[in-house]
Amino acid sequence: LTLTSRVASVKKNEMSNDEQKESKRVLMICGDYGEDYEIMVPFQTLSAAGYQVDVVCPEKKTGDKIATSIHDFEGDQTYTEKRGHNFVLTADFEAAVRDVKKYVGLVIPGGRAPEYLSTRKDVIDLVKHFTSNDLPIAAICHGPLILSSVDGYLKDKAATCYPACKPFLDLSGAKFQDPSPITKCFTAGKLVTGAAWPAHPEFCEQFMTVLGAKIDASACKKGKVLIIAGDYVEDYEIMCVFQMLQSFGVDADVVCPKKKSGDVIKTCVHDFEGAQTYSEKPGHNFALNATFEDVQKTLDAYDGLYIPGGRAPEYLSLDEDVLSVVKDFAAKKKVIAQICHGVLVLAAAGILKGRKTTCYPACSPVVKLCNAEYVSAEPVSKAFTDKVKDDFVLVSGAAWPGHSEFVRQFVEALGVKIQI
Repeated sequence: LTLTSRVASVKKNEMSNDEQKESKRVLMICGDYGEDYEIMVPFQTLSAAGYQVDVVCPEKKTGDKIATSIHDFEGDQTYTEKRGHNFVLTADFEAAVRDVKKYVGLVIPGGRAPEYLSTRKDVIDLVKHFTSNDLPIAAICHGPLILSSVDGYLKDKAATCYPACKPFLDLSGAKFQDPSPITKCFTAGKLVTGAAWPAHPEFCEQFMTVLGAKIDASACKKGKVLIIAGDYVEDYEIMCVFQMLQSFGVDADVVCPKKKSGDVIKTCVHDFEGAQTYSEKPGHNFALNATFEDVQKTLDAYDGLYIPGGRAPEYLSLDEDVLSVVKDFAAKKKVIAQICHGVLVLAAAGILKGRKTTCYPACSPVVKLCNAEYVSAEPVSKAFTDKVKDDFVLVSGAAWPGHSEFVRQFVEALGVKIQI
């Protein structure tokens, strides 16, 4: 039973905390070379909302890693592919098969993984539990290939997918929906489908709605935040947070000094692969949706400010125009959020004295030099909110594994209420 059913609604107050936690589990089926964003964004968004997301892969166990791929649109007739982050599985595939009744919904990301997963009987048998019981399912990009392997499930259902997968939906009898623009998603009963990762805000919002979640952003006065980024910002720390905010009803303008709306910034993949510090690989390109010079004149249009990490903050901390914007948000006692190396910009703006913050551990000496208190993020998934009377609210995180707590605290500080 889902939380939206009448029975669960009636019995909710009678359930123990453990039972309520069990009733909020979502399963995600992945494989090697699943699309990087299409795994992480739904995983972190649903986790931020309060769901426990069990991510599994056949023949792998909890703690094992899958390789991901970065699929991007760079002017060719089809997407390009680069190596993405490694994703650490959060559950065991065989355990999910045994205890499948504990899940209220299923997510199927895209990338190349669904090509081979759709041929595996163990995967299809697991998926059939959700299709035969009419449970919420969300599939994006190549993910619907797996659903097309379930006889009769897609017949007469309105659904979309990555356009090159349309023949599979047609052969399955689905009513193919044109994903134009590519950010558009579709809900048909308890099935949510999208065409590619640019659609994540609608994809996650619609799936949470089907699951019965309620998102109330009405107390967020302007309903919008400003994000300042630059070349070689960390890939997850720009896109995941950008799309998660929108999934929770908060719009975001992303700007970079000396660049305009529609220009692209390069991102980098920072990962933890056994060396003494993070590795770096090329990430997706990120298209800016606002112009820095324009937003400098309209800062009152934003409820909060976010500075992502990566290498971009190193040079952004030297830009007086950026620092002026940061000081404006601090002076007006708004919400300021930073993660990883983003603290370098706040330090350069001179707003950290007397405050508590975490950051990427290698940046902790800067915090101490500012006469601020460094809060160790143990584990790295933790985030912190520092509130001081008559001052700005500071939300901080150490690195992208902490996005779920980080974004939850950020949107709550902005006034968003989430109920599942």
